[in-house]
Amino acid sequence: MSADHLDHRGMVMDFGDINRVVKEWIDQVLDQKMLLCRSDPLAETLEALHEPFFIMESNPTAENIARLIYEYAASQGLPVTEVRLWETVTSFATYSGKKE
Repeated sequence: MSADHLDHRGMVMDFGDINRVVKEWIDQVLDQKMLLCRSDPLAETLEALHEPFFIMESNPTAENIARLIYEYAASQGLPVTEVRLWETVTSFATYSGKKE
């Protein structure tokens, strides 16, 4: 997160506020679901079986999931500057938005 000034508490934004927006969305939309690219033929089978899945427009790589979270956070008005998604203790992907 970034901002030109801090709020009355000396913060850009309270982590609790971020959690209420982003973590709740992740928990409701992505958590415990198979992430599939729109062209994945498995989607039709999962839908017929009423299994939970989430369709992404692109391949569900860590990089694209980080971008998805970034875009959601930005769409909610959060002053997000980057999202880092950790796959393991040593492996992560970072998305920082569009460079102009």
